[in-house]
Amino acid sequence: MSAHAAILPRLDDTGLLKEVVGGCPRPLLDKLRQAVGARGSWQQTADRVGAVLRDNLPGPEILTAEQLQGDPGGYQTHLLHVEPDGSFSVTAMVWLPGQETPVHDHLTWCVTAVMRGAEYEEIYADEGDHLRVVARNVNGVGEIGAFAPPGDIHLVRNEGDGVAVSMHIYGTDISRVGSSVRRVYDLPVR
Repeated sequence: MSAHAAILPRLDDTGLLKEVVGGCPRPLLDKLRQAVGARGSWQQTADRVGAVLRDNLPGPEILTAEQLQGDPGGYQTHLLHVEPDGSFSVTAMVWLPGQETPVHDHLTWCVTAVMRGAEYEEIYADEGDHLRVVARNVNGVGEIGAFAPPGDIHLVRNEGDGVAVSMHIYGTDISRVGSSVRRVYDLPVR
């Protein structure tokens, strides 16, 4: 299986992401509810959620030792929480060295935070017949990314020698939609 094959998270026997019971700390969830409930544009919501995560980011120990091992078949997505009204979901992603996403954008706002290791990210602009790189970032532990469509086209990769772990908060019920990805881009990069 290619590294790109993991763009859709692995599902349980019912076709849903399996939730990690107790994986997301209650105080963090309470603050996320306030930030999401304050309303505003998608970017304003992402910025508020990013501020909450910056001050309340848990460590990778919220996952089990088995989950932290990763999978050579592709990066793993672990569902930590889905808000009952579907307004947000919290996941943790585990990346082995070299694993990456394809170039993609999202259905809704998204906030990411590195909990272990470092993640390399390229951000692109869609120029119609090609993509143009507008930023290259190496995000270390505690670094937050908060973005919303449009302008959220990117690729993420673990370029380190060890396992990387990141938390992702999406403005939708990820267990129902199956993935945060709206579109995968096959355009050349210039």
